Amino acid sequence: MSHTSSKKRVFSGIQPTGNIHLGNYLGAVRHWVDSQEQYENIFCVVNSHAITIRQNPQELQNKTYELAGILLACGIDTKKSHLFIQSQIDEHAALAWILDCNIPMGDMSRMTQFKDKSNKNPKNINVGLFNYPALMAADILLYQADFVPVGEDQKQHLELTRDVAMRFNRDYGECFNIPEPMIPQVGARVMGLDNPQSKMSKSAQGENHAIFLLDSPDVITRKCKKAVTDSQSNIVFDESRAGLYNLLCIYEIFTQKSRKSIEAEFEGKGYGHLKMALAEVIIESLRPIQQSYAKISQDKTYIQSVLTKSADSIRPIAKNTYENAKRLVGLV
Repeated sequence: MSHTSSKKRVFSGIQPTGNIHLGNYLGAVRHWVDSQEQYENIFCVVNSHAITIRQNPQELQNKTYELAGILLACGIDTKKSHLFIQSQIDEHAALAWILDCNIPMGDMSRMTQFKDKSNKNPKNINVGLFNYPALMAADILLYQADFVPVGEDQKQHLELTRDVAMRFNRDYGECFNIPEPMIPQVGARVMGLDNPQSKMSKSAQGENHAIFLLDSPDVITRKCKKAVTDSQSNIVFDESRAGLYNLLCIYEIFTQKSRKSIEAEFEGKGYGHLKMALAEVIIESLRPIQQSYAKISQDKTYIQSVLTKSADSIRPIAKNTYENAKRLVGLV
């Protein structure tokens, strides 16, 4: 099933838990902002996914609006893109139930993130945690998305989405567009500063693990200085030297310089010089985002109005897809 826009449609979501960090920004949000002219973008704060882990209700609400404000500060323009809160469109949960009834247990059991999250939260292994890939599939399929920006760790979920959509279309009739993955070549996987073998994460405990978008210049400088490197001295792009490679990739993305010119820039210089240069470029790059967020966050009513308007504009697409799926399976 296709849509009427001449632009390809992209759907992406981000959870409002923890603090948005450099990995989120470089791996996803920056690409969202840069692609607003090229695609019809639908961006969603997926707060319903967040409650698979027990949340403080007030904190979850606050984090939801904070994240929306940061996305607006990063450059998401609701005149060009849709930005809304998942729980404000009921069709997400309603379609997830229909998909739940059409996904074999074996397919869901193979989802690696369920195992990972179960290990991290052994006292809260709930049904929602097990079947949240069905809700993720509903998020995407509701809007007839052509592309979904995904990191390597989310490819499995998109494959599940594609499989259930193709089976549904085959068994009941044409209903869903089959989305393709969109994987950025650079910046898709930013690693932790304290452990370059592990992807930068909101939930990691180390105080020097991640740089958050609202970190102060002093905090950014401290975290860069403490970033793990190695005992060698030459500064070159070498994937086998994970800590150094991670720092250079971050520098490469922010500066847009070629790898050859970056290696020439730091030739004969030490890691300390690289870390200070990296801290400066991060601070300057985040400064306009932080300044914009400081203004936006003072007016929660503005954030709410932007999100509501965007949800109202996108709701008819979700409603139409859900009603079609509902009719096809025989629900009245």
